[in-house]
Amino acid sequence: MRSRPASSRPKTIDPIYPHPLVTQLINNLMHDGKKTVAAKQVYAAFALLKAQGQADPLAAFLSAMENLRPQMEVRARRIGGAAYQVPSPVRGPRKDSLALRWLVAAARDRASSQYHTFAEKLAAEITDILASAGAAYKKKLDMHRMAEANKAFAHFRW
Repeated sequence: MRSRPASSRPKTIDPIYPHPLVTQLINNLMHDGKKTVAAKQVYAAFALLKAQGQADPLAAFLSAMENLRPQMEVRARRIGGAAYQVPSPVRGPRKDSLALRWLVAAARDRASSQYHTFAEKLAAEITDILASAGAAYKKKLDMHRMAEANKAFAHFRW
């Protein structure tokens, strides 16, 4: 067990869209250290959001993230030889990382025949989340449903 909590490194802020979540999104998208390629995809997705009628794409992205952040999750806990799915609240930074992970995974899973670029997939997923739809939002609802179903084991929470 740790003697003290791990210190978090200072986050660099994106020069075009100055918010740490945009930087975190770019870092999650990045493959093989190609950060400029990931940044161009995010900027293109934000440009598509602006073209679709969103006044401020950063505000649209942040409200989509607010819709996507989970409140409860289930964690496996072994008690008496049996593993129980114990519901517990999600801590602060983990909410953002889960939401971004789901957003990126859902955008990558979209069909390439319908969306020709990754920027189109990402913009479509963000607009779906704003409308409380899409694969990433469904993932959040499934997690909440699982926590609600296992509410009887909440007294095992540590």
